[in-house]
Amino acid sequence: MTLQAKLTLGSVVLASLMVGIVSAVDLANEMQRQFESTLERADTMKTVASTMLSQSLNRQRTVPLREALRDPDLQNLLVSIVASRAILEVAVVDPHNEILLDTYPARLGVTSPPYPDFRPLVLSSSWYDKLRVLVQRETRYYQLEQPIGTPEGKPLLYVRIIIDPTLIRNDINPTMQKNARVAILSVIGAVCLTFMLSAVAFRPLGRLGQMLDLVARGEFEPEKALVPNPTGTDELSVMTTKVSMLGERLRGAQYEVSDLRGNIDHLLQDLEDAVFIFNRERKLVFASGSVEKFLRTERSELAGKAIGDVFPANTPLGLLIAQASQTGRFVRNRRVPGLTPEPGVPPSVVLLSVDLLESLPGTAVTGAGVLVRLRDPEVKRKIGRELQTADRLAALSRVGSGVAHEVKNPLNAILLHVEVARSKLARGDNDIAPQMEIISREILRLDRVVKTFLDFTRPVELALSNVSLHELLDEIVELARPQAESARIRVSVEEEAEHVEVRVDHDLLKQAFLNIVVNAMQAMPEGGELRFASSAAEETAEIRISDTGPGIPPELREKIFRLYFTTKKEGSGIGLAMAFRIVQLHDGTIDFTSEPGKGTTFYIRLPIAVA
Repeated sequence: MTLQAKLTLGSVVLASLMVGIVSAVDLANEMQRQFESTLERADTMKTVASTMLSQSLNRQRTVPLREALRDPDLQNLLVSIVASRAILEVAVVDPHNEILLDTYPARLGVTSPPYPDFRPLVLSSSWYDKLRVLVQRETRYYQLEQPIGTPEGKPLLYVRIIIDPTLIRNDINPTMQKNARVAILSVIGAVCLTFMLSAVAFRPLGRLGQMLDLVARGEFEPEKALVPNPTGTDELSVMTTKVSMLGERLRGAQYEVSDLRGNIDHLLQDLEDAVFIFNRERKLVFASGSVEKFLRTERSELAGKAIGDVFPANTPLGLLIAQASQTGRFVRNRRVPGLTPEPGVPPSVVLLSVDLLESLPGTAVTGAGVLVRLRDPEVKRKIGRELQTADRLAALSRVGSGVAHEVKNPLNAILLHVEVARSKLARGDNDIAPQMEIISREILRLDRVVKTFLDFTRPVELALSNVSLHELLDEIVELARPQAESARIRVSVEEEAEHVEVRVDHDLLKQAFLNIVVNAMQAMPEGGELRFASSAAEETAEIRISDTGPGIPPELREKIFRLYFTTKKEGSGIGLAMAFRIVQLHDGTIDFTSEPGKGTTFYIRLPIAVA
């Protein structure tokens, strides 16, 4: 909503509020006046009726009371004094509330209980109570009562004036209609006056807005700008001067931005990705990288095109980009069929990422622009395979260093005892059976080391399937719980990835987890806590296994995944190395953090299964 519209609306609301308050006060005063007028007329009728009734009874002292009250002249006199629409009837009742005389003859003999007193309603109640009485749906009667007594002071009869307050509305309606006409005319006048004032006040601001539009488009020229009173000293003129100075500075900065954009474009041309930037109006303002590779169109032909023209909405790629730009949802590396340049040519598959750009850094306004990035999945897979190969070569190097250490010991022992046997034979001592026994044992030991290494490095056929991470973790926890309880180790589980699946070899991965769990429990011989946790990001699931043992010394942390490396007397040094290899085979990563005296936490990260 524009400032002019806000000003107009505010003025109309203010005028309506003032008119409403004045009308409400006037209505409340009129309502009070009508109630008081009705009360005054009812008091007068009550007094007149009581006087007439007393005079009539005094004239007929010898006549029984009921016959005296049946005097037609007396009833006609009562009917004649009812002259107000809000006063319904005048009734004369005995102490038992039986009607003996009434302005409506049909009510004679009816027992009528007393109604609420009208006087407190008029004199003591608030305007809201009176208004509620006027608008109530069910009719509620009120009365004024005058007792007529005997010389002994006992009430003999009661004169009641019956009042219906809802009929007072008919007397208030003219005032309400007048107030409504005044209110409508006041609001119309406020709207007209506001429009005239805003048109005069906002005309210079309109020219200033045109200047800002020129600055925003980069077309500002001081000599052609419509400057309202550039030599004035008022606030508007000062603002205009500052806008003009800003436009001149931006003109100079445009050349620097153009050079910078050229340099960025030159750098992006060597990328395998294609990058597109669309402005707030979803017009293309920047395209670079391998645009021709993905769109089969020269970049120069795309300048200024709408997002729907660059990526037609009748294609899966265009439909997904349009949905992301309209809903504001980010897209990360979504596999989508690419554009089909020619009929009969199958579309390629691209990795699509869509981001919404903010208009200004640090602001919370989103949707000012759209960044679209297209990537070739083959390039990503190639890089991924190269990284995996590098990781596995590094892992193999670490394994090889452990094997070399294990092979060196038996070879040294064999060499030593060969020299002992040779020296014995040189002296003529043929008793070399002990040396041959030791050499035989060391050869068998060397054979086991080599076999283990071959088993460790031999390619493994993975039986992959989608496995629920929640179920896998629960299975491992249940397997570890009996041993943990016997070792006084408390087990806790914290899962945040209950509905996540990973594509893994179930048995191999379970073996890897159990190797880590067994090491963790062995690190807590005096008891402690074994914690399991899981979480998930966009493409990766993470499992954390923590203990409260003594931790891993800093000097040993780079060796724990080496084959045959162990700090335990009866350890084999195979468990963590095998766990490391199994996680590597699943394209995952395994890492740990350890703090002396507080324990160790292993982090296993695995790719989430693609639905």
